[in-house]
Amino acid sequence: MKIAVIDDYQDAFRTLKCYARLKGHDVIVYNDTEKDPVRLAERLKDAEAVLLTQQRSRFPSAVIERLPKLRLVSQTGRATAHIDVEACTRHGVMVSAGGAGRSHTTAELTWGLILAALRHIPYEVKRLREGHWQSTIGTAVQGRTLGIYAFGKIGGLVAGVGRAFSARVVCWGRERSTARAREAGYEVAASRESFFGESDIVSLHLPLINETRGIVTRKDLDRMKPTALIVNTSRAGIIAEGALADALKAGRPGFAAVDVFEDEPVIGAAHPLLKMDNAVCTPHLGYVEHDSYEAYYGDAVEQIVAYAQGKPINVVNPEALGKK
Repeated sequence: MKIAVIDDYQDAFRTLKCYARLKGHDVIVYNDTEKDPVRLAERLKDAEAVLLTQQRSRFPSAVIERLPKLRLVSQTGRATAHIDVEACTRHGVMVSAGGAGRSHTTAELTWGLILAALRHIPYEVKRLREGHWQSTIGTAVQGRTLGIYAFGKIGGLVAGVGRAFSARVVCWGRERSTARAREAGYEVAASRESFFGESDIVSLHLPLINETRGIVTRKDLDRMKPTALIVNTSRAGIIAEGALADALKAGRPGFAAVDVFEDEPVIGAAHPLLKMDNAVCTPHLGYVEHDSYEAYYGDAVEQIVAYAQGKPINVVNPEALGKK
């Protein structure tokens, strides 16, 4: 098969163990992101299978309808909200999406961002290289209130580290989320207002679906302390568009640490948060770790191999079978 792999920023795919499983297939790897549907379709016009790297590119009907040779979309991970699955089904394109990934990688980065922001690490590194010594006074985690919004796998890991650092851990979220938190022995906030108002650190761990888009509002942010930090390693769309930059300018919360942006990749520092001294920003590194890549890409390759053998797995739209 002719296979196209898109959005492999670091050109990592060909260095992974799973790449050898595609021996005998015609594989082309693209390292940049093409956002224009017509140009993306032109790039993929000969592909029979496309491997999508997480949700780095949308795969809308405007692309799918221009790819008559396409048979399979193999997704790293389970998320498919960025794919027009209905259009794939109409055009006989199977979508395979499976594999759970590694929650630890995002939880680790979350704590890297928390500590970097609280102890002003990026700024102090910059100042030291410029010839200066000790420019700021940091804030400890011990004794502070860590708010976990959504106690799932990642939220639970972040909470556990907070407990180890002797923080007061308070959770918020939907009923199932708070039930899991209570079962694990964590405190649940009395109200949404108290959750945002009392937390010194708020860490967001919600999936981005229709129900959660913009769920953190400007009003929520305005309730936070001027000394508080909000951390987002989930998806930018969880926070109402533009609300975080505006809230930081107004001083509530006082700080932010983010790994995700509304429109990625962010090139040329073209985002307001990158121009703010009270924001620590990283380029969506949460799952970007070697073992995580092996797991994500390994599952996607397994889906391609299974399809080539006539035994497709992790099929999201079985209705597409036999249409081409």
